[in-house]
Amino acid sequence: MHAQTTPTSDSPINPPYTTPMDATEYFDSGHSRALPWKRRPHAASLLQDLRDPQRGFSAVVIGEPQRTFYGNQFGNTFPLFVHFGVPLWVPEVGGPIDPDNEAHDLVMSVFGGMSKGERNRIKIRVRTAMAAQAQIEGRYLGGRPPYGYMLEDAGPHPNPAKAADGKRLHRLVPDPVSAPVIQRIYAEYLLGKGYLAIAIGLTIDNIPCPSAHDRPRNSHRHATAWSKGAVATILNNPRYTGHEVWNKQRKEEVLLDIDDVTLGHRSKQTWNNRDQWIWSANPVHEPLVTLQDFKAVQTERQSRHQRRDHPRPLLLHTHRPYQLRGRMRCSLCRRTMQGSFNNGHTNYRCRYTQEYARTAALDHPPTLYIREDAVVPPLDAWIAKIFEPGRLTRTLHELQRSQENTLATAPALEVARITIADCDRRIAQYRAALDRGTDPELVTRWINQTQTEKAAAQRQLSETTASRRSVLTEAEIRDLVEELGDIASALASAAPENKQRLYEALGLNLVYYAKERIVTVESQPALMCTRGKWVVHESR
Repeated sequence: MHAQTTPTSDSPINPPYTTPMDATEYFDSGHSRALPWKRRPHAASLLQDLRDPQRGFSAVVIGEPQRTFYGNQFGNTFPLFVHFGVPLWVPEVGGPIDPDNEAHDLVMSVFGGMSKGERNRIKIRVRTAMAAQAQIEGRYLGGRPPYGYMLEDAGPHPNPAKAADGKRLHRLVPDPVSAPVIQRIYAEYLLGKGYLAIAIGLTIDNIPCPSAHDRPRNSHRHATAWSKGAVATILNNPRYTGHEVWNKQRKEEVLLDIDDVTLGHRSKQTWNNRDQWIWSANPVHEPLVTLQDFKAVQTERQSRHQRRDHPRPLLLHTHRPYQLRGRMRCSLCRRTMQGSFNNGHTNYRCRYTQEYARTAALDHPPTLYIREDAVVPPLDAWIAKIFEPGRLTRTLHELQRSQENTLATAPALEVARITIADCDRRIAQYRAALDRGTDPELVTRWINQTQTEKAAAQRQLSETTASRRSVLTEAEIRDLVEELGDIASALASAAPENKQRLYEALGLNLVYYAKERIVTVESQPALMCTRGKWVVHESR
């Protein structure tokens, strides 16, 4: 989209491949057209700029309406242009859209429907092609290799365009270190051991768990010991039979907010039924277990589940407002503590040893509990204290200084500069390839893609540079804080649901030290970083 500064009723519409010198470009590279404008960064920026009387442009030119509007997005967006008196120019309409012209409204609705239909057709074609490649060719379709395997180069990509771009095929080959562990897990399970018993044996033998084996790609995961979940996942993976298996999961689109459908959908990973999995017709990589052993394991798992004397009760979703949900961690294992309601009180618990094998390096009790009512009152007192009148000046100074430090480093600024330099380097290489006789159509496509990336990076650079100049002064921050009123009273009377959102906005991270009976708290919102701690006093 181009924001044109000086259009008139007889001005020519700029083609989508040219940008006027006096225009501002809003281009969302890498974002799905299915996202509403509010959730696309540059489109949302345009909507925000419409509200500014000093916006610096008087009209907006849409290059390709079928890529700008999806479904009914036009009907949800165009009224804003009308309200703020900004004409919306579309080449297919032949000029600015007339809000009173039914034909214009019909044409734009058709473009939205075409955009939705095109996306659905692409989705169907891609999924059909991937299913055929997995079933007929047994092709490895990407993603990280499962534990027990590593990737090996399998030659150039069969698609000439992708091959020219340097893409290659890969296949799975056994990892000499972890492949024997897979075979041990299957053998021990068929001998009668359970998930936790297998995990304990592997941990005792100092065999690194999957997260420790490939630490660079699993730095966010626990790596001290084997867990029941890791063993169960390995026993449920059919790729160890040598077959390529695809479509075990699917992306399901669910409404982001059922009370505001204009916000669109979000993607959610969902497991498919086993009869929907796509198996390659023949083994395509070296198996670590036989197909017979894999089927025997699945039969045994089902049998053990049915033999339980006391089946697990049906778990119902709770609506209890856990105020510290996702914010309380155990100091021993660094895992997030789970909310639990028992004995008439809300608690947070860590059941590390129920999921992981115990190790000498981590002396973790079977279960750790801490009551919510032992944490929230002193937490609220700490929040109120840092904003009390006697300390307000210091807090405001820390806020303002933290703001300047954050904006001064601005990692996004450096990323944008690196991206622009990389794009310039690639464009020069593509032009050199053109001089050497490479297919002009292919090189043109490469250059266009790179220029699109460069334009997005330039946009990010300008936005980040502008944000560095918008540092709030201490006086402005003081006005914002004073608008909150008496924070202590507000915290005391706030509903648990509202306090949960407040804690999230403050970026609270709490750590429970069970032996010392101490909880530490760190607040790291966008413009603040303060710390505190207190001793927990509980009555049981």
